[in-house]
Amino acid sequence: MILHFNHVSRGKSAKSLGELTGLVTASLTTLAEGGAIDPKLLRALRVHLDWIHYKTNFREPVMVRRTTMPAGQPGPLAEIAIDLRQANPETLPSRIAQALAKAHVANAAHDEDGVYLDGFVPWRESIIWQFNRMFWQWLPEWEAASGRGFEEALPSGSSDANHPAAVADSVGEFWRLLKDLEGRHQLPPEIVALEIGGGSGMRAKAWLDGFKALDEQSGTGYYAKLKFILGDYSPATLERALKAVQGHAGRVCGVPMDALNPFKSLQAMRFKVMYVHLTNVYDNLPFDELVRRDGRHYIVETRGYIPSADVEQLHAAFGVAGKDLPRLVERMLREGPSAAGPGERGVAFWRQVWAAFRLEERLRLLDDGEEAHVPPGLTRLHLDDLLAEAPDDIRFHVSRGAAESFANTLPLLHPRGYLQVQDIFVSSMDEYRQAFKGPGKLDGSLVVWVNGALLRAVGARAGYDVHFAPFPYRPGSKTNVLYTTQRP
Repeated sequence: MILHFNHVSRGKSAKSLGELTGLVTASLTTLAEGGAIDPKLLRALRVHLDWIHYKTNFREPVMVRRTTMPAGQPGPLAEIAIDLRQANPETLPSRIAQALAKAHVANAAHDEDGVYLDGFVPWRESIIWQFNRMFWQWLPEWEAASGRGFEEALPSGSSDANHPAAVADSVGEFWRLLKDLEGRHQLPPEIVALEIGGGSGMRAKAWLDGFKALDEQSGTGYYAKLKFILGDYSPATLERALKAVQGHAGRVCGVPMDALNPFKSLQAMRFKVMYVHLTNVYDNLPFDELVRRDGRHYIVETRGYIPSADVEQLHAAFGVAGKDLPRLVERMLREGPSAAGPGERGVAFWRQVWAAFRLEERLRLLDDGEEAHVPPGLTRLHLDDLLAEAPDDIRFHVSRGAAESFANTLPLLHPRGYLQVQDIFVSSMDEYRQAFKGPGKLDGSLVVWVNGALLRAVGARAGYDVHFAPFPYRPGSKTNVLYTTQRP
């Protein structure tokens, strides 16, 4: 048996983590000595200790991960994953014993654990993305029920996108670029800027207000040449953002846009956009997860379920029997909250289902020829390059949505244009062994750290260097700033 620590303990939590870790090892030792662990299982068993910093997430305190071979037959490896943040010292030993009992039976369907909403699929195909899409499509209804805006529900209580000093520095940097181009007689007749994922529109408003003020103060006349594009795939979000910037109506246009392929909506802007900005967009795009164990590579597959206790609560509150739950959830995800009930009742059902929603995981061994998990435009050789700089045993994200969006944005850039992304990035592969990197469950949606090392590979193929810098404007912020520079 191998005990694997997937976190680094610091500060006040270190003592409690140490106590819980001791309880885990004592429980496993007692079970092994008492013959409760099959010797064959013991040789292939790994126990992973995590500290999931998201207060709400998709995991139970103790979960079992089994492995399967490429064709689906059971594999020899088994894992027990323990989230020490959720762990209750009084119930932890019994939960570990229950997990070991489940680990004995390969690929067993534990229907007693709840009601399943889909089958095992890679993260990129999970039902979780249907929930995420529904959140952005029906955002006003969710916010009305929760009593707060989605930005207030972020872990920090606000978005780093709107920090006044960050916006002011962004304006100044862009203005200096334009001034330099003007001095070289290279300033285009139309100055195009693009913001993907407008959110509330407050960041765009602050940026435009600042740019207009600086332009008037300097007498440069750039504002009159500006075309500012707001892009978002959610009609409700785009409408809200456009209302926020209505004072700049002559300079702003809204474009329905899939963040995975901005170029598709803006082909006429090829090589014309001077500045592209995104905040907390990449961390909300589809991804896969790969695991390397003993030199072999596995893809993480998930299936969504509602735990039994929550099934009973949904039945009591809404009269929905457990056997009818998957069909009703499927209809709701397709048609919206009204499919689960009129008005507030439908939204209340949606919110309760999301609060209860969990994901079971398994690891499927990849065969040598499988590349479905590789983002468009890359090959497995690029992933091999990433793994060459990674620890031997590692679990990491393949941020395929972020990579696709990034690759489909670069063709829009003017030769002197640049891309700026504020998000939560993993800039080196070694960071994955130090802490849990998501996904975390937000109020209605999800968030996952973005593999910045992968984006470096995408940028290199397109002729750009990718850089990361800390977000210096809010102490303790996890945000980094990605920016591009074109290679000579």
